[in-house]
Amino acid sequence: MFGRSARRASVAVFSLVAIGALSFHAARAEDVTEDQILRALTPEKLPLTRGLSMGPPAQTPSSTDAESKFLQSLRNRPSHSLSMGEREQIAAVVRDKPKIDLEINFDYNSDRISAKSLPSVQALGRALASSDLKGSTFVLAGHTDAAGGEAYNQDLSERRADSIKRYLVEKASIPAANLVTVGYGKTKLKDPANPLAEVNRRVQVVNMENKTTASK
Repeated sequence: MFGRSARRASVAVFSLVAIGALSFHAARAEDVTEDQILRALTPEKLPLTRGLSMGPPAQTPSSTDAESKFLQSLRNRPSHSLSMGEREQIAAVVRDKPKIDLEINFDYNSDRISAKSLPSVQALGRALASSDLKGSTFVLAGHTDAAGGEAYNQDLSERRADSIKRYLVEKASIPAANLVTVGYGKTKLKDPANPLAEVNRRVQVVNMENKTTASK
């Protein structure tokens, strides 16, 4: 009995540590909650400063305008229509944005969301529709592990990212133009040392924090 209780306590401690690291590690699909997604995707508020002396902004107006124009060019485009250059440009743009990796499982060789991952996608829908995040533009980036060929994995990652978008539009009423999908196949493994690990099979959600809601 004592050994079993100790094991349960160890599991509880591990779970608490994992929750605190969601912004940096892939969240298990069956464990992630709406609150965890909200905390990971909500931009940090900059502290107010007194006086007139302020440092330069993190982004210049020209870079912000260029980023906005680029995002506008991606709205309502299926992920398979993106060129390799556009995919890499998206990766560069989202690098410093609030993000979370979700381990979302799909049926074998399919873009159908598995039953055990559905609660995670539902939690994502509620979070993106919340007052804190509503109106932002989000990037949904699909990733696979290293099993299989490059072309196969690229297509699968794109279809799965589009599948998540379709669910969020139809079930959570997120404007389609506010969801940009992109697939990376097996080119950006989260754990390169373990190319077949589950953490590599994920959907990364990034908040681009453009509060102008686009039309569907």
